[in-house]
Amino acid sequence: MRITKRTNIAVRLLMYCAANPSRLVTKSEIAKCCNVSENHLAQVINQLGQLGFLNTQRGRNGGMSLALPTSSIRIGEVFRKVEGELPIAECFADSDNTCPLTDACRLKVALTDAAQAFYASLDDITLEALVCDNLDLMKILQPITCGRA
Repeated sequence: MRITKRTNIAVRLLMYCAANPSRLVTKSEIAKCCNVSENHLAQVINQLGQLGFLNTQRGRNGGMSLALPTSSIRIGEVFRKVEGELPIAECFADSDNTCPLTDACRLKVALTDAAQAFYASLDDITLEALVCDNLDLMKILQPITCGRA
């Protein structure tokens, strides 16, 4: 299974916010630190805000922060919601499916079960577990280190 760029950015963004809990963080500092384009990041920020994972504040003194405690953010839920209903294989797509085996193929069921097991294993992991006592990660995600200033 391959994770989309959007989900990868979402988890980096959430970890950055978790590492800087006492303030609003900005899109530009996250983009620099996490090595992502501000355009991609803006889309993910919007989505995570709509999904209830982020609080966002516009304006000159704006930024974002986590909308939930790190212990309440389950990585499996983040993956499911950000990934959405992306087809794992061609046979999962209603419109672009050209596979002649779809009606008789048992692989689709196996892939569905595997995807559910994958997400279920991530449900046991919270954002807190990713950042808590992770000193190496905290060093990377601090604004001074990120800006190299």
